[in-house]
Amino acid sequence: MSEPDADDAGAPAIADADDPRPADPGDGSGEQQGEASGEDAGEDASEPTPEVTGWARFDCTDSDRIEPAAEAARRAVEAGECVVLPTDTVYGIGADAFDAKAVQRLLDAKGRGRDMPPPVLIADAGQVRALVDEVPEAAEQLTAAFWPGALTVILRAHPSLRMDLGETHGTVALRVPDHELARSLLRRTGPMAVSSANASGSPAALDCDEAIGMLGDRVSVYLDGGRLGDEGRPPSTMVDFTQLVTGQVLRLGALSLEQLREVCPDVVGLPEPELAPPAARPDRARFTLQPPARTATSTDPAQTDDPAQTDAAETDAEPQTAAGTPAPEATSGA
Repeated sequence: MSEPDADDAGAPAIADADDPRPADPGDGSGEQQGEASGEDAGEDASEPTPEVTGWARFDCTDSDRIEPAAEAARRAVEAGECVVLPTDTVYGIGADAFDAKAVQRLLDAKGRGRDMPPPVLIADAGQVRALVDEVPEAAEQLTAAFWPGALTVILRAHPSLRMDLGETHGTVALRVPDHELARSLLRRTGPMAVSSANASGSPAALDCDEAIGMLGDRVSVYLDGGRLGDEGRPPSTMVDFTQLVTGQVLRLGALSLEQLREVCPDVVGLPEPELAPPAARPDRARFTLQPPARTATSTDPAQTDDPAQTDAAETDAEPQTAAGTPAPEATSGA
């Protein structure tokens, strides 16, 4: 899977890997415009710049560079901008989950509507109760067993939760990614809305170049954690707790039903494809949440749109909740 590199003519400031502040756009540092370079940065790289006017790329493959890169991304998130970050599944595009304009900017960057709300990534399980109305025992058991990791749980949002993620109809999809850079950023920013770093309908990005090729300057900061793996990585497994306290699997991914049932024997599996409506069939994959009265429309199963974010890549299918309502999009985490 490959996407064209960002157009050099429109590339923005270059960031020094050892200094989270963006460098002067004309200093010529880095292997390509927008990429953090480290020792080759120009002498003006340490001079403060009022704001990032394009995008900045930070090399995070060296653990010593994670903290300054995460700080640069934090500043972008606080400013209402979008950032791209690696997760344990695919690269994700993220924004402040409590900033409605920032979330809309994320959706616009991907070319998707509010009918496909992004999941929310959090730094640790301790943040869950501040976001949701209640946590069933089965949800606590599964998250204790598989977080951080490729498990997304859908819960009823707390009535006072001030998040506008789109048409969630009172639910929120949560995940703790098993990626230190992602969690380092989340510890600084708090909960982030994160979807796969791709244009809607395209494969999720598995490296920073692919993300830049699809999203360009619609993202302010790119955190480059290297290649995440090969195409076909499984997304997170998604379990809905909004209707059944034992949990209903909406999508099988990195975690199998057998693994879930080793922890919670009463988790309900996916419906049989021949008995489920077309939009609920597990061979398709777009995740949206719509009013029960609306009929979900299936899409081309050959496309992927997510990351998180399929969590690994958003596959295009619309699994249904126990109430017959399409589930929120899952991320990789995105």
